[in-house]
Amino acid sequence: MKKLQQIILLITCILIMMVGAIQKDGKILGHSLQSRTTEENADTHKRADTRTLQDGTIVINTITLGKDIQGYGGPVPLEIFVKDNVVTGIKALPNSETPDFFNRAKSLLSKWDDKTVDQALVMKVDGVSGATFSSRAIIQNVRAGLQYAAKKAQQPSLWEKMDMTWKYALGLIVVLMAAIVPLFYKNRHYRLLQLSLNVVVLGLLCGTFLDWTLFIGYMANGTNIWISLIPIIMLITAFIYPFFGKRQYYCTNICPFGSLQELASKTNHKKWRMSQTLAKRLTRFRELLFAGLMVMMLAGLWMEWMDYELFAAFIWQSAPALVIVLAILFVLLSVFVPRPYCRFVCPTGTLFKIKD
Repeated sequence: MKKLQQIILLITCILIMMVGAIQKDGKILGHSLQSRTTEENADTHKRADTRTLQDGTIVINTITLGKDIQGYGGPVPLEIFVKDNVVTGIKALPNSETPDFFNRAKSLLSKWDDKTVDQALVMKVDGVSGATFSSRAIIQNVRAGLQYAAKKAQQPSLWEKMDMTWKYALGLIVVLMAAIVPLFYKNRHYRLLQLSLNVVVLGLLCGTFLDWTLFIGYMANGTNIWISLIPIIMLITAFIYPFFGKRQYYCTNICPFGSLQELASKTNHKKWRMSQTLAKRLTRFRELLFAGLMVMMLAGLWMEWMDYELFAAFIWQSAPALVIVLAILFVLLSVFVPRPYCRFVCPTGTLFKIKD
């Protein structure tokens, strides 16, 4: 009976995410649900093809070429301008990336300017710190467009699909450690190490965590498995592990911000005494906050609240100042109150609690 209840709650969570994806992006797993006229469909097809301007400039649109290339919030299509076999400019088309993060990644767009197509194809361009997913999507879209321009279109190798940078490889190792080792090995010294790795590697280096932006982005656009192995493993621990008795596993063992709060808590053994009444009221506040946010999401009102979950503070170069300030305050509060954000605020954690 308990398993059936968990399954029903999981399906309910998925349905909520589906409605949120429709309200935010009008899509489910990359399939648009918005009605289009024949003229609009024809226009989309036209925009997806190469076109030539009056001065001879060829414009390559990656809507189709890069349809499987995902940023954090979905596809990141570009227009690449090529004249006399030289890249003269690259323009970003509308996308679902978080504006603060994408504006930082857009600094990459001029990297290929004034290079021949062949020179641009062999360039090694590093992503922008603080906008890893958006940067990767821009780089891969440019590569796809330039390959088309050079008539060298080819399927990327598995290694290229995984984009196996040292940060990605290290993040993959750390998330696998967090997902496996605590199941079999209980040791406070190892836990201290794992918490630290979660903060430094998953949080600060990789900027990877579960939040509502990721849920809605994946539900709206699907995901590229090879570049999303780290969040996929996180999703398994959050949604599948509880079926085997491991409730709140992600929150307890992997979440970078939860890990940071626990590390802060370990610096002081004299905690504030909180009455049961206050704890219950704060828990009630978290539940009411979650309910309010869900109502707004399902109604399509102020979807931007997702950009203000405090996990984004790890990507401090792009995060809103308010998020960084609140994250610092909650970490300081963690010195006196164990995991206050997790227990009394977190909308992502509340989803997991309801599901479990």
